[in-house]
Amino acid sequence: MATQYCWIPSKKDITQSNIHNMMVKNNFSDFKSFQQWSVESYKDFWAQTVNNLNIPFKTNYQSIVNLKNGVAQAHWLYGAELNIAEACFQNHPESTAVIFQKENGVIQKVSQQNLEILVNRIANGLVNYGLQQGDVIAIDMPMTLEAVAIYLAGLKAGMPVATIADSFTEKEIAVRLKITQPKLIFTQDVLSRAGKILPLYQKVKNAQAGKTIVISTQTPQLPLNKSDECWEDFISENTHFDAVTLKPEDTSTILFSSGTTGTPKAIPWTQVTPIKSASDAYYHHNIQKNDVVCWPTNLGWMMGPWLVFAALINKATLALYYGAPLDKAFGTFVQEAQITMLGLVPSIVRHWKNSGCMEKLDWGAIKCFSSTGEVSNAEEMTYLMQLGGHKPVIEYCGGTEIGGGYITSTVIQPNYPSTFSCQALGGSFVLLNENHEPDVLGEVFIIPPILGLSNRLINKNHHDVYYKDTPQYRGKVLRRHGDAMNRLPNGYYVAQGRVDDAMNLGGIKVSGIQIEELINSLDFVKESAAIAVSPKNGGPSKLVLYYVSHPNNLSAEERLTHAKSIIRQELNPLFKVSDLIELDLLPRTASGKVMRRTLRDLYLSNH
Repeated sequence: MATQYCWIPSKKDITQSNIHNMMVKNNFSDFKSFQQWSVESYKDFWAQTVNNLNIPFKTNYQSIVNLKNGVAQAHWLYGAELNIAEACFQNHPESTAVIFQKENGVIQKVSQQNLEILVNRIANGLVNYGLQQGDVIAIDMPMTLEAVAIYLAGLKAGMPVATIADSFTEKEIAVRLKITQPKLIFTQDVLSRAGKILPLYQKVKNAQAGKTIVISTQTPQLPLNKSDECWEDFISENTHFDAVTLKPEDTSTILFSSGTTGTPKAIPWTQVTPIKSASDAYYHHNIQKNDVVCWPTNLGWMMGPWLVFAALINKATLALYYGAPLDKAFGTFVQEAQITMLGLVPSIVRHWKNSGCMEKLDWGAIKCFSSTGEVSNAEEMTYLMQLGGHKPVIEYCGGTEIGGGYITSTVIQPNYPSTFSCQALGGSFVLLNENHEPDVLGEVFIIPPILGLSNRLINKNHHDVYYKDTPQYRGKVLRRHGDAMNRLPNGYYVAQGRVDDAMNLGGIKVSGIQIEELINSLDFVKESAAIAVSPKNGGPSKLVLYYVSHPNNLSAEERLTHAKSIIRQELNPLFKVSDLIELDLLPRTASGKVMRRTLRDLYLSNH
C-alpha cells in the first residue's frame, strides 16, 4: 500500500450511502459481488440507475440498450424521447440550485425556480435570434452562473453547445470554431484573474468568431463590433419555454480532447452521456439531495458539464467560485458555502500544502473530496484528507469520451490516499502489458458496452481512434483508452499516467509522475513538470524539467546538480537530466491541469 494513512467508513457512512441502498435493494451484502453484478447484469443496473436518478422521458425507452450494431455502437435508451436538461430541474422550486461568489464579492444564491427562469429567457433569446433545433452555439467564458444557464438553455432548446475553455489561445479557439461552425458564440468582455484584467472578447474576435453575445463585467462597457450584441439586449423577457423533444443519440454538447497540438478530437455528448456523469456522482461521490458540490473547472473541460449534471440531476447545489482556487479566499468560500463535496486537480493541493493557506479554516461540512486530471501524490492527498477533518478522497479517472470515470473509489470502502478502490459501477476494463497479456501493470482497455461511451467523433474516425487493431480479451471487444494502471495485491489500483506520456529514457520506460515526485521533494522546488523531448536530428529522448522555485540561494548550476543527483540516486543512474528550466508559473488548463504538451512545444521552439 502506498501509505499507511487510511480512512475507514463507519457503519453510518455505509448505511446512509446511495450504494448501500442499491445493494440492499438487490440483496447484496458485499460490494465486490454488487460490483460484479453491475457488470454482468448491466442492463438491469443501468435501468435501475435511470430510475434512481428519476430521468424524465417524453416517451419511455423500448429497451435499455440495443446492440444491433455491436457493442462498439450501442444504442442506449432505445426508442426513448427526452431532453436531458429537464432532469436538472426536479428539486423543490425554492431549493438552492446555484451558490456563487465573484472574486472579492459576497456569496449569492439562486433558487431552482430562478435558474430555470433565466434558462428559459436565454432559450427564448436563441429562438428569437432565428436559431433552430440542431443549430450549434458556442460558449467561451469562465464557469459563471450565466455560463451554466446558457449551457442549459442550449440543451433545452435542442441546440448542441460547443464548449471552449477560456484559457485557450486565439489559434486554439479558431480551430474549435472551424470544426463546430456555431451560429452564435457567448463570451464576456474580460477575465479577472489574480488582480489582472485579461481580454476575452477581443481574443474570441481575433479567432474569427461570428455573431457574438457579450456579457459585460466592466464599467464602462467595452465597445462591440457592429455584428455583435450585449447580453442585456439578447436575453428575452419571456420566462416560459417548453423543452424540445429529442432522441437519445442527439448531441447535447461538443467537447474537445485536451491536446493543444494538432487538431483536437471533437467529442459529442448525447442526451445519454449526462446520465453517466450523474451516476458516478450518485454512487461513487455519494451526492445526495441538497448537498453542495464544488469543482473548480470550466465548461471547456469535461468536468464542467460533469459538474452541472452531477449536482443538478442529483438535486444538489452547484457551487461556483469566480476567482482562482489557490488562496484563502477560495477556502473561505468552501467554508461559508458549506461545501459537502469538493473536487480538485492534485497540483492545487500541492499549492495549498506549500503555502499553508487553508489550514485555519473550518471545512467540517465536507463529506468527501475528489481528485482527477493528474496522478495524485499520497502525501498531498493525506494532507487534503486532514484539511477536511479526516475525510476520504474519491480518486476519479475517466475521460471526455466516457462522460465520467472508468475507475474510482467509494465511501463504503477503506480509503487510502492516491489509490482507486474499484472499477466504476456498470462497466469494466482489463490491464494488458506490451504483449497484450492480462497483467497487474499495463494499459487500460475498456470493455464495452458501458452507458456514456462515445459512438462517434465529429472530425475523426471513431473506430480508428478507439478500436482499430485492439486485441480481444476472452472473446470480448476491447476499446483503447491510453491510461496506465497498476493493480495492487489488495485489489486497489494506482495510476501510472498516460501511456503516451511515458518516457523512454535510454531504453527504459518511466512515468513523468515518478520523476516529478522526486524533483518536488527538493527544497528549492515548489512544483515541477517533466517532459521528454526528441531531438530534431534524431537520437534518444532528452529529459527536460520545468519548475517553479521556492526562495533559495542556489545557483542555476547547483540546482541542476541537485536534480541530476536525486534522479540518478533515487530512480535510475542511467537517466540524465538535460535541462532544468525555471518558470514563474506552470501553464495550466482552466481546471488546473499542467499542460505538458505546451511545455514541450515551448522547449522545441527555443532550442
